[in-house]
Amino acid sequence: MATDVAALTQSFSYEDRYLIRWTRLGPPSAQPLVFIHGTPWSSRLWVPFALALSQTYHVYLFDNPGYGASQTLGEGTVEQAEDGPLTKQAEVFAALLKHWRLDKAPHVIAHDNAGLVSLRAMLTHGCVYRSLCLVDVVAAGPWGSPFFQLVSRNSDVFDQIPAGMFEGIVRGFIRSAAFKPLTASAEDMLATPWLSDGIQGQKGFIRQLCQAAKRHSADVEPRYGEIGKSNLAVKIIWGQDDQWIPVERAEKLRGLIGGNTELVTVEEAGHLIHLDQPERLISELMLFLGKVDG
Repeated sequence: MATDVAALTQSFSYEDRYLIRWTRLGPPSAQPLVFIHGTPWSSRLWVPFALALSQTYHVYLFDNPGYGASQTLGEGTVEQAEDGPLTKQAEVFAALLKHWRLDKAPHVIAHDNAGLVSLRAMLTHGCVYRSLCLVDVVAAGPWGSPFFQLVSRNSDVFDQIPAGMFEGIVRGFIRSAAFKPLTASAEDMLATPWLSDGIQGQKGFIRQLCQAAKRHSADVEPRYGEIGKSNLAVKIIWGQDDQWIPVERAEKLRGLIGGNTELVTVEEAGHLIHLDQPERLISELMLFLGKVDG
């Protein structure tokens, strides 16, 4: 059996409650680069891009708490707080960056709600980046899709759905994020953690959607302009056919950040631009990183 070079073989414990699995690829002396995933994904979505860029960069991959291989241990009040989990993800990410003891500010590439995590980590935790690339991100309101709201209002009902039927819901939800039909292997990779025998399971999937329904950025969105004024290199990449977060939100985000923020939209790409247009995405990432590193 082939070795999985992107397996998350290392761990970081935070507050004795969050066990974060992570790994790093590429030459240790190279410029660091961090990929962050969103909901309901994991670091596996970024693996092909991490492998490609690890030829030049020291790449870091990790699973957010409660996703993929990373565990949230026990129960606490943060899950009940308004947007508590995503606020906590930013705190955990800031702690993880500190744990890594990077000798250079990293490039950060974020997808989905990792956009808000990365922005919040900068603005409220003082994280410093060399550049920031935001790919079909959750970062600017309005918030809460109808499906998230439905699950949040009826979580007890969704908890009781038989495993086989629930698997159909998970897979249908995941398929809706792509513009092109997903391969069976890609769909399995994205769905497996949330199935009845997966590491996060049915309850984990419902918990994440309930939390997503309460997401907000009211405390940081008015401050996005500080990033534009800081001269940080920022690029926004968006699928023109994103049915989860419409492309108009990309224009709004660019306006909120301001400065020299670059915006690129990609045809025939949905929210899962990684799978719809992988060649175009890696090309845009490399163009941006090459320009910054000059």
